[in-house]
Amino acid sequence: MTLDILAFGAHPDDVELSCSGTLIKHIVKGYKAGIVDLTKGELSTRGDVKTRQKEVAAASKIIGIKDRENLGFRDGFIINDEAHQLEVIKMIRKYRPAVVFANAKYDRHPDHGKAAELVRDACFLAGLAKIETKMKGEKQKPFRPKVVYNYQQALHQPADFVVDISDYFEKKIECIRAYKSQFYNPASKEPQTYISSPEFLDYIKARDSYFGVPIGAKYAEAFSVNRLVGVNDLMNLL
Repeated sequence: MTLDILAFGAHPDDVELSCSGTLIKHIVKGYKAGIVDLTKGELSTRGDVKTRQKEVAAASKIIGIKDRENLGFRDGFIINDEAHQLEVIKMIRKYRPAVVFANAKYDRHPDHGKAAELVRDACFLAGLAKIETKMKGEKQKPFRPKVVYNYQQALHQPADFVVDISDYFEKKIECIRAYKSQFYNPASKEPQTYISSPEFLDYIKARDSYFGVPIGAKYAEAFSVNRLVGVNDLMNLL
């Protein structure tokens, strides 16, 4: 069950839009990765839960992950309270990831910032032995990830580091397009939304291009961190 990277998203497609290129790159390198969606995206203007589940399966296959779960929290009403924390703690203790990806610290959608705080707090609490959780009737052992990284979303935020995804950008776009109900589809008769315009995917391309420029890459995904990042080998920063 152990994963190297566990990415949390408030909604199905959050991870695809923000850090799927990084996940794909690391899976190709041999690392194990998984995704936990906090809600089913039931408040989305376009599509429905059943359609979204099929899209999630298609996107997951493109990324190359086998482990993906949905905690079924209420879309639009994510709360950073004990009940929600315990459910996230169960996932952390189940998969025991070294690295956790979480939503942007603040963003256009209120669920994103709330999810970021929820995952951050749960990662710390998951390491406390006196907090007891069970899965399938068995008591889980405490575990705390080494680090939590927040990915970029709709609103530009300062980044602490970027990951070159140039070789995997097209596959990232492919997994985003798996959400046919959500993004640009000229055949769709559903209401247009902020993310369904053709310009939105242009924004994703421009954002990843912007973060690639400083490191001489065509495309990169950006992350921020709540603590100093330690480096054992300066050559890894070149």
